[in-house]
Amino acid sequence: MFVTGLQVQAQIGVYRHEIGRVQPLIVDVELDVPTADTDRLADTVNYETILKAAQDIAEAGHIDLVETFAHRLAARCLEDARVVRARVRIEKPLALAPHAVGAGVEITVERG
Repeated sequence: MFVTGLQVQAQIGVYRHEIGRVQPLIVDVELDVPTADTDRLADTVNYETILKAAQDIAEAGHIDLVETFAHRLAARCLEDARVVRARVRIEKPLALAPHAVGAGVEITVERG
């Protein structure tokens, strides 16, 4: 399952001009989960849990690195025992503006 282009406002960055300021992140998450032949939401991983997790992480306070945000989000996704692997991509669109559309990180975390 996947969620792409999720927009989150976060206090993130290590540079002086980033401290105390909110900036946009674009979040893509891809989860490897076994599929079930069901029509019941309770039997699936709900997309909204990814949205809520990303918002909770952003609202928890300042984060220095996009890598930290990505690892926290992957860990939250793996809290659901059905998730086998989480691929998380965090793009920081303003990081190199106007020279680049975005910069960021992509990680993959597997259940151990």
